[in-house]
Amino acid sequence: MRVLLVEDDPMIGTVVQHALRDASYAADWVCDGEAALTALLVHEYALVLLDLNLPRMDGMDVLRRIRAAHNGVPVLLLTAREATEDRVAGLDGGADDYLVKPFAMNELLARMRALSRRAEGTGSTVLGNGIVELDPATHEARAGTTTVRLTAREFPLLQALLVRPGAILSRLELEHRVYGWNEEIESNAIEFLIHSIRKKLGSDIIKNVRGVGWMVAKGR
Repeated sequence: MRVLLVEDDPMIGTVVQHALRDASYAADWVCDGEAALTALLVHEYALVLLDLNLPRMDGMDVLRRIRAAHNGVPVLLLTAREATEDRVAGLDGGADDYLVKPFAMNELLARMRALSRRAEGTGSTVLGNGIVELDPATHEARAGTTTVRLTAREFPLLQALLVRPGAILSRLELEHRVYGWNEEIESNAIEFLIHSIRKKLGSDIIKNVRGVGWMVAKGR
């Protein structure tokens, strides 16, 4: 899953970005409001983590611009503003959730998973298609009687496919979900990850559509 982190504090931004990548998110980080809007024009994100006290454009203005553009990307506000009126203003302004600094990373990750479930229209904590199941909280995948923990690269790839069973994702689409900015991508990286997942869970888990991309079967 690719997320956009909008945070101007270098220490907080570094810590959060590293934690997100350790949790298998492709995390892009910008430091001001205008850069955030530019990134949203160029890339598609599954989630935005938005600070309110930003240079060049306040976070609330960024949020208003996102919603004015009819962009429904889930937005989680991260801010030191803890007054009730600030939380109300943020939620009424179009935010989906609100987390006050300082916060624990495990709570941030749990809130992100909850927003993802809401965006996908499911209350289930596990993704699946009747053949394979994936637990975003533990990064464990199960097929039949086999249960394995996926690596930091394998997990977002299988997650991207299981969010839309039956849909074909191209190499570029999968790279976009697995890798963030400035991360080197080898030419056969996606094939290597798919081979690794198949080796762990079975050769039929991920299907290749020659010349187009990869998919998992629709639910059964």
